[in-house]
Amino acid sequence: MDKRVYLLTIVSFVVGMVELIIGGILDLVAVDLGVTLGQAGLLITVFSLVFAIAAPILLVATSKIERKRLTLLALSVFLLGNLIAVISPSYAILFIARIISAASGSLLIVLCVTMASNIVDPKYRGRAIGIVFMGVSGSLVLGVPIGLMLGNAFGWRAPFLMITVLTLLSMIGVYFFMSKIAPRPQISLGKQLATLKNRKILFAQLTTFLFLAGHLTLYAYLTPFLKSTMGLGGTWVSIVYLIFGVAAVIGGGVGGTLSDKFGTRPTIISVIIVFGLSIFAIPYTTFAFPIFLIVMIVWSMMSWAITPAMQSFLIETSPETADTQQSLNNSALHFGIAFGSLIGGMVIEQASIEYNATVGGVFVIIALGTAVFAMAKAHSRAVV
Repeated sequence: MDKRVYLLTIVSFVVGMVELIIGGILDLVAVDLGVTLGQAGLLITVFSLVFAIAAPILLVATSKIERKRLTLLALSVFLLGNLIAVISPSYAILFIARIISAASGSLLIVLCVTMASNIVDPKYRGRAIGIVFMGVSGSLVLGVPIGLMLGNAFGWRAPFLMITVLTLLSMIGVYFFMSKIAPRPQISLGKQLATLKNRKILFAQLTTFLFLAGHLTLYAYLTPFLKSTMGLGGTWVSIVYLIFGVAAVIGGGVGGTLSDKFGTRPTIISVIIVFGLSIFAIPYTTFAFPIFLIVMIVWSMMSWAITPAMQSFLIETSPETADTQQSLNNSALHFGIAFGSLIGGMVIEQASIEYNATVGGVFVIIALGTAVFAMAKAHSRAVV
């Protein structure tokens, strides 16, 4: 397989890391810029929201531009967004920087997947796309502990400075090692959205949205939760996030294995149930740190175990629109991150951070309902 796929995986990792890298240092940002935790949480919300909306729109708008050139242009804009974040003197400027980074980053992820599928032999295409998505999933779960360690050591601007340097290195790699790739015809946004008329697909995508919303209601504010409920300091918080990230990456592999062995439907339902039980249990484990860690590891593994099973289910359900469903599922995932972090901030502002896990669990229950409905529809149609 073409080794340049790994370069694109690095690019996708760098881009994806920006989304949640601020999650572990929300308290540092809030104190330095004089805003509340809820307002600081909006920096995650706006990024995920713009990311979800911009990806399909920008892909259609730039469909005629040569792919390598477009990648370098998008990386330049992404670099600008992170530079603004590094020097931002106020919350408003940082907010704008997040919008710039999100819009350009959303396009870059799609371009990485497209270019990876173009530079390999057809027999390696699925593997290449999977490797690029490993960069994305890895960045989402490891971005927070990396940001937390750098933020605690050098201040909240340090993670963005690191991203700026890595973006520059990515630009150099793409410029020297990637060849020109002609654009391919793109499916219009209207046709992409029209696939949601299939109720199986609609409720499957809703499941992803609700599942991630429930997850981020607590995960986006895990740092203040750990500090307020267990009195953990910066070092232990970093350790917790690192354990969470490693467990989440392992969970993605476990989810794929379970899906292959037992099928997508039982895997999705089982993962949601175990995930829901673990997130509901979290507030009741804070009295004993070892017990908390055990439950948290289960929560973490299940948080990403659903992704490969859900993507496989969508491919099974509508193989003729598989590429479109992967794109829409990516948007649903980021809409969930945006909505969950928004709701989590509202819970903190209106009540207490101790309720975030319970509120997140409610979304997971609803996700279980939409998943069952999607599976039931799929079964009933198969019988007919």
